[in-house]
Parts: sequence; C-alpha cells; structure tokens
Amino acid sequence: MTVVSMSQGELSRYDTLQRVERGDLRIDDAAMVLGLGRRQVFRLLDRMRAVGAEGLVSRKRGRPSNRRYSDAFRDQVIVLMREHYAGFGPTLAREYLDERHGIRVASETLRQMMIAAGLWQDREARRPRPYQPRYRRDCRGELVQVDGSKHWWFEDRGPQCTLLVYIDDATSELMHLEMVESESTFSYMRATRTYIERHGKPVALYSDKHSAFRNNNATADGDGMTHLGRALHALNVEIICANSPQAKGRVERANATLQDRLVKAMRLEGISSIEQANAFLPSYMARHNHRFAKPAFDPRDLHRPLAPHENIEAEMVWREERTVTASLTLHYNKAMFILEPNRVSSALARKR
Repeated sequence: MTVVSMSQGELSRYDTLQRVERGDLRIDDAAMVLGLGRRQVFRLLDRMRAVGAEGLVSRKRGRPSNRRYSDAFRDQVIVLMREHYAGFGPTLAREYLDERHGIRVASETLRQMMIAAGLWQDREARRPRPYQPRYRRDCRGELVQVDGSKHWWFEDRGPQCTLLVYIDDATSELMHLEMVESESTFSYMRATRTYIERHGKPVALYSDKHSAFRNNNATADGDGMTHLGRALHALNVEIICANSPQAKGRVERANATLQDRLVKAMRLEGISSIEQANAFLPSYMARHNHRFAKPAFDPRDLHRPLAPHENIEAEMVWREERTVTASLTLHYNKAMFILEPNRVSSALARKR
C-alpha cells in the first residue's frame, strides 16, 4: 500500500472528484466548487483515473523554485559574509552587499542563506538557557558571595566609585560593605582582611572571574593563582569562581537593592565622599540585615579564627620574585634597588 502525502487543498480536491466519479456531483458544479474550468476538471479526472490520488499532488513539491538563486550565487554571498561581514545581521549585511559589491538580495532570503551556513540564529535558537536555582548553604560562614558594584553611589554629589559587597549565602546577611575607588587586588585585600579580622575566616568565597580572584592569562582555562588567591590559600580559605552572573544571584540581587536603598539613605544623610560612606555603612548594614537577613538552616557558624601561625598582615601583600645580582642589586617596576652589603645580603647574590 502506497502512502501519499497531500495538502488540505489537495485532499478537498480529491474528495470533490470522487463525488464526480460516483455520479453525486456534476462537472459544472465541481468546476464551481474547485474554482476551475471544465477542461481542467476533466484533466484532473483523467490523471486521477490513471495514477490515483498521487496524480492530484502538485508536481512542484520537493523541487526548487524556478526563482531560486543558483548555488554559485549563494556560495558567493556566503564567502563575502564570512570574509567581510562576520557578526552582521541580515538587514545590515544586505545594505553593504548592495552598496559595496552590487549584490541585491532580499533581507529574508539573506537570512535564510545565513541560517543554512551557520552564520545566523533565529530568535528561538538564541533564547537564553534556563538557570536552575541553587540551594542556600546550610551554615553561616560556609560560603560568602563577593562582588564589586560600580555605580553613581553619591548621585551628582560625588564621583562614581565601587562598593565591595560580602554577603553570606546561607542567611543573605550583609557581612561587610566597603566603598573604594575601583575594584583591584589591593582593595579586595584590604576589604577581605577587615572581614576576617571582624568575623573570622569563611570556608569559601564565591566571586566572579575578576582578575583579583582569577588569573585568566596564566592558563587557558583560567586556573592561575593570583596574589589574593595565594594569600587566601595560605589562610585556608577556598575561592570559587562563578561561570555566569546568574550563578551568584544572591550578591547580584543585593547589588540591585543597594543601588536603590543605599543611594537614597546616603542622599538623606548628605554623604558625598568615600570616607563619609565607609563611616555610615555599618549602621546601614544593621538596618538592611534586620529587614532582609534570614536564619540559617543550621545554626552553627563556620567562621574560623586565625590560627597562631597565620599572619594575615604578612599574607595580604603583593609578592613578586626577583634575582639579586652579583653586585647586590635588583630591579622592580623600572627601578633599581641597591642592597646594603652585609652578611645576609651577600648570601643572596645570584639567587631569586
């Protein structure tokens, strides 16, 4: 048994012609129903009698349109797109193809060519992937999310600056806020040192891939150790770097709240400088946490005190290796340093 694929219109035409064959419908009436002339109805009847329902299927189906661009033309367009217009949308690319190469093609036709060549995606294909919510950690101090939020915190009363935000994952409690001129290794070192001296060492910090936390140039996968990473490793604090803003949604949402509430609170207090802001932030944090913090699932606090052998002042520094020359000199940052000749410095000659 042969299966024939037919459109709704072809099925309707087949049903009408079957009624003519059975004598239920006259040729003139069938022609009026189908919107065809008598001669065309007779042709269709002859075709149906010869090959059956398949004779009513359009012969154009599955064949390229007579108006279709040639494969050579399509290849020419795609080569130009790859060489000159990578990343261009169909509408903009069509304008440049016409202007610079004398190639006239409709935007929709060009879009279909680009999709077939893998140079463009439909909106449906470009929909962002869903991000599943991540459960909170059980204990306070188990995971602290860290981020820097650059904003006009003082509105038009002062310069644009950055707020470093430390928020506990288990409780949504603001653990530390510090206003700085910009995100940098030194600003994160100062803020993290203040955090640890006040609360103790968290089990882990959860951050984005800012250069203070991840040395993206050191290795292809971005696992290089930074100065801050070395210091935290020495203090037994893990750094976890998120792969997307959605992954650290807790601190991102806190930033949005702070950009609304903190800005207005500082406006009421007339605060217009980083120094004034840092003096005000502890009282603001208390008010914010009273409103937004939640109890942890597990009441234990996993912050740890510094061990006797751990010197946070000695660890939170920028360290680089240099070779001491035979003449007891070393070079750093385009400057030459001369060591005082003594028993200790002499032993360092030609060593790193």
